[in-house]
Amino acid sequence: MREDSTGRADLSAAGIRLRPAVAGDAEFLREMLLEAFNWDGPRFGREEILTTPHFAHYVTGWPRPGDFGVVAEDPSGAPVGAVWARTFPADDPGYGHVDPQVPELTVGVLPGHRGRGVGGALLDAVVEMAARSGVDRLSLSVEDGNRAAVLYASRGFVTVGRDGDSDTMVLHVGGH
Repeated sequence: MREDSTGRADLSAAGIRLRPAVAGDAEFLREMLLEAFNWDGPRFGREEILTTPHFAHYVTGWPRPGDFGVVAEDPSGAPVGAVWARTFPADDPGYGHVDPQVPELTVGVLPGHRGRGVGGALLDAVVEMAARSGVDRLSLSVEDGNRAAVLYASRGFVTVGRDGDSDTMVLHVGGH
């Protein structure tokens, strides 16, 4: 994978393209939610993810007003990864919740495409979307041992809390 002048992966050389997530991506986002929760191997089944409220609320009703995201597609147009942002009320928080006004990110990349710059490109694109929308912060949760923590830190996310075996990280969008 080539890098551009900023040191970020040039996905165009691999034929990967990014596009905004739309309503028709709801099923793929459900698949990526399962990947996000099973980042280190099978722990949760699809049915469990979609019927457990504190898991399912990341995708239920996609897109709601204020939701935004990005999908990565391979040269054939098949989706290979996604990142999306959604806010949660204080009485139904996400795992990376810091405030009802701060969108929480969910990131998922198909196993065969991990470690190739897809996650970083998705993250960069969603941060740009957030900045254009006037969002000042983004949050996420990352479990101990997840290699994505290094990616998040490299993009300016900082740990602001801890819950069990997970860190809550925040990015000040204007300051990345």
